[in-house]
Amino acid sequence: MTSFRFLFSNGALLQGSEAPPVATFLETHRGAYTTTRSLNNASSILFWDRHMKRLTQSVKILSNSSPLLLSESNKTINELVKPSWIDSVPWEPAIRTLVDDSMRKVMSTALNERIEGEELTITVVVSVNLEILGENESLVDVERVKEALDVHVYVGSYVPREFGVPENGANLAVVGRGRDVAAAKYSDWVRRRKSLEKLRPPSVSELLLSNDGDQILEGSVTNFFVVCRKDNSESKETSALDSKSKYSFELQTAPVSDGVLTGVIRQLVIEACSSKGISFREVAPTWSSNEIWEEAFITSSLRILEHVNTICIPSVWDLLDSKTWSETSWNKKSFKDAPGMISSTIQKEIMERAVSEAFPIGYFV
Repeated sequence: MTSFRFLFSNGALLQGSEAPPVATFLETHRGAYTTTRSLNNASSILFWDRHMKRLTQSVKILSNSSPLLLSESNKTINELVKPSWIDSVPWEPAIRTLVDDSMRKVMSTALNERIEGEELTITVVVSVNLEILGENESLVDVERVKEALDVHVYVGSYVPREFGVPENGANLAVVGRGRDVAAAKYSDWVRRRKSLEKLRPPSVSELLLSNDGDQILEGSVTNFFVVCRKDNSESKETSALDSKSKYSFELQTAPVSDGVLTGVIRQLVIEACSSKGISFREVAPTWSSNEIWEEAFITSSLRILEHVNTICIPSVWDLLDSKTWSETSWNKKSFKDAPGMISSTIQKEIMERAVSEAFPIGYFV
């Protein structure tokens, strides 16, 4: 398979070695961002409208609470004064117009480089220069907001892994604390999560976050879910007697209020549970109760839903900061016969919604 990358930034189209790896770009450009991918041989974009809404929401949150995470400026937080009327800024039409324009500049070229079997990854970064907005609220229309925005679109190649193949499952390790300003997705987190890498065991494909070594919040780039056995008293009618019934299980994931990212696929999992009658509770899964965990999976817009084969966690949490993975003693949880019934049901429902909400990639060509 080939590997390519394109970056449309500040009016210039960079490709190949001219374009830095996406992680490097995110580390060096502050802003809100979102990542998704194409589907069905690059004929559509996965949940594009949801991603654009989430991107706009991230800009709104950061402009209000953490403007330095949005700005390329070298000013301090005391020097970077936000307007008192920041909540009324018309972000959505300005962002969508600029993103659409940038997508049109890069998508045709990327599609021409793509070969059969590859999909496209799409990362959009939005930075804001609050100083351009000025102090006169009456002058802040969509055109003024567009002047204050820098939009970068990064497109690369991606080969999805087939769901349902046991060896394609994820191996996870719980290694560090949760993120700040988790309600928004911002590029500075990419730089911060690098500090966790010293604790990544060689076989681990994703790192999980916890503030106390028991309650598991999310992954460094994913949301995290576990399927737990329920007591018979909690199950529905005679279904409680059937160990293979969906009513005998409960899906758990940490609530947004605990400081986890409001992922696009996370929301779709919640919707799928409602549609399929799967019991769902927003509560952080606890390692101390892992004996009732029957299945686990992680979600992101690249992986969509990926079942978990193993999870490991340090046996001593307090000493974690001073150690590397090889110096750490680990406890391990393995899942047999993965992916399980609940994971498979939810994955199927999400893929059906992906088709019904497909955004044609031809819109940008």
